[in-house]
Formats: sequence, structure tokens, C-alpha cells
Amino acid sequence: MPRSMTAFARNTVDFSWGSITCELRSVNHRFLEAGFRMPETLRQVEMSLREIARKKLTRGKVDISLQVALNNDDATVHIDMALAGRTIEIAQTLASELLNPAPISPLDIMRWPGVLTEQSVETENLHGAAIKTFTEAVDQLLEGRQREGDKLAEMIEERLCGIETQVAIVRENLPSILDHQRVRLHEKLEHLRAQVDSDRLEQEMVIISNRADVDEELDRLAAHISEIRRVLKSQEAIGRRLDFLMQELNREANTLGSKSIAGVTTQASVELKVLIEQMREQIQNLE
Repeated sequence: MPRSMTAFARNTVDFSWGSITCELRSVNHRFLEAGFRMPETLRQVEMSLREIARKKLTRGKVDISLQVALNNDDATVHIDMALAGRTIEIAQTLASELLNPAPISPLDIMRWPGVLTEQSVETENLHGAAIKTFTEAVDQLLEGRQREGDKLAEMIEERLCGIETQVAIVRENLPSILDHQRVRLHEKLEHLRAQVDSDRLEQEMVIISNRADVDEELDRLAAHISEIRRVLKSQEAIGRRLDFLMQELNREANTLGSKSIAGVTTQASVELKVLIEQMREQIQNLE
């Protein structure tokens, strides 16, 4: 089934020690490009998160944000008194070598790396929580992509019906168009018979006949429509395949227009190009 590449998901999971919030924003892109913003405490798990994204997503530029919030009780500050004492001793030793040294400030000791630390969650628990939160957020993103993809599929189906209508109009009018062209051809033949030899006349008839024959283009348009509907039911990523089929539809519409010998087929060619372009613009959003 078609999935859009444009979607948003936000997931917050609460744990005994706090919560993790994951936010995902996805837009169109030729390939899968995932960008992460997260605290340093989660950097070790980034590769695992990228692997999850790679398995679940095929295309799209995805901006991913992860935030960790500790409970107030768990966010208490601890002082390493042993490290602080050693730092003070070193500072006093250095001060004894100086003339009129400035007094040692407790704030300076507190700023020394490692003296003050926040109580942290065990790394294994934190990383497992991040993976759980991210996986659920990706699943939500996929659900959003699917909902929008279903709407895009409905729009594409409407345009396909419009193309079928134009093909039916051409097929219905083709006999009368050819009859009218045949009458005009006979009139020209009567005029040219005395001026052109029979071989040249035969060549001109073949050229005109081939120019007016659009059955092959109509058949190919019908075949492409059937293939598009088949692709829309596929469980795989379909955006690139549908984009290729849009090119093929447009090729047949152009050929139909170039072979046109009546206003009906010219108008049908124009309508086909409009419908195809409308589909092509939306298919750019599909994964």
C-alpha cells in the first residue's frame, strides 16, 4: 500500500526514573536520510536507532529528536568529597609557592570536573528506554504515512478514472474521425490523381493511415493504468516505480497529440497531460 514520505510523530514514554520524548519529522527525499539530535548520554545507542530506521523506512528525510527528563528525586546532585579534598590539597600546595595568593573559593572547587555529579540512570536501562521510545515513535510515523498515503491513492485513482474516460472518448469517436478523414482523403486523391504517380500516391496513403492510427497508444495507456493499480496494492516502496509509469503515460499522451487529426483527440491529449501532471506531483510524496 502507498505510504507518504511526509508525516510527524511524537512519543513520550514514562519510566520510574523519568521519561524520554522522541519527535520525528519526515519530508520528501530521494533516499533515506536520518538526522539525530540527542543528549550525549544516548550517543552510544545512535547506531542501533539508525538500524531500526533503516529497516522500517525506505525513503524520506527524517529529523529525529530525543530528550531525556529525569524525575526531581532522581536528579539530585552528589559531591565527591574525596576528589574535592584532593583538589583542595593541590590548590593549597600551589598557593604555598605563590606570594599573596588569592583565597581558595569553594565555587572553584565545585567547578572542578567530577566534584559535582548528577545521579544518573544506569546506561543499560537508559539505552533500552531510548530504543523502546524510538521504535514506538517510528511505528506512529508509519501509521501517519499510511493514512496520508491512502488519501493520495484515492486521488491517483480518481485521475486514473479520468484518463480512462478520455481514452473511452477517443475510442468512441475514432471510427467517425477515420471516416471523416477517409472522405477528405478521397477528395484529395481525386485532385492528386492526375498529378502524382500511383507509387507516390500509395506512399502518401500509408503515411496518412499510420498518422491517424492511435489504437496502439490507447492500448498502452490502458496497460499503464492497470500496472499503476497493481503497483498501488504492493506492500513495498512504490514511489520510484510510479514516477517511471508517469513518464510512460506522458509519452503516450504526447504521441496521441502528435498524431491528432481532429479536435477530439487534441483535447483528449491535453486533458491526459493535465491528469498525469496532477498525479506526478502527488507521487513525489510517496515512499
